[in-house]
Amino acid sequence: MIINHPILGPRDAQEFTYLGDASLIERPDPQAENADETFHDYVYLRDNPAGEHQELWYHEQGDRSWLVVTRNTLTHEITDVQLARDAARARGRSK
Repeated sequence: MIINHPILGPRDAQEFTYLGDASLIERPDPQAENADETFHDYVYLRDNPAGEHQELWYHEQGDRSWLVVTRNTLTHEITDVQLARDAARARGRSK
């Protein structure tokens, strides 16, 4: 599988480490009243979707960047790749 890195261009997926659902970018507020429950869900509960899904990938054998990769889990087709910092900023603006 080839991941089209936004800065470095096409890279083999073997250079990356898969880290899970991209929703991990949205860390819960530790000061919230229900922080215990929220962090439990954040750490332990995951969706396992069939189809298009946003995932976190770490460029371990490269520039050590974090990426949000939109990938179809059935076909492995990658439709979008963003730097995680840019995706997090975009999510913050949309709230």
